[in-house]
Amino acid sequence: MTKVTMTINGKAVSGEVEGRTLLSSFLREDLHLTGTHIGCDTSQCGACVVHVDGKAVKSCTMFAAEANGATVATIEGQANEDGSLNVIQAAFQEHHGLQCGFCTPGMVMSAAALLKDNPKPSVSEVREDLGGNICRCTGYHNIVKAIMAASGQDVSAIAAE
Repeated sequence: MTKVTMTINGKAVSGEVEGRTLLSSFLREDLHLTGTHIGCDTSQCGACVVHVDGKAVKSCTMFAAEANGATVATIEGQANEDGSLNVIQAAFQEHHGLQCGFCTPGMVMSAAALLKDNPKPSVSEVREDLGGNICRCTGYHNIVKAIMAASGQDVSAIAAE
């Protein structure tokens, strides 16, 4: 067993993990942060995206021990301080960017990373950035609209592609 310590959503946490324990499993099973979803275990779907030291990471591809000493942000830490939805979450709600909700945490985390690096992305940049996230329900159109709206851009002219 290996002791790991990291800061998750602003709080210091520690635990003991086997060397093969994935960050996604540590978050869900040890810390009970179940908003990080596990959809494929093969790094294809993006449902497990979290931020590690400010970068979007598919947590099913990273061992928990690799995050030792890191700052990790999960979907549970995305709300505003008062508990209200942040701008991205609110845009997903307003623009119907979710249906079953399974992919939503990963989409929101991916969107947050994109908007941090590119505050005013084009529709094609949003679509390209979401290439690592799979949604089986929405067809992506409303997800793209939600991300564009969260960036403060007019979404009225966005056509389904």
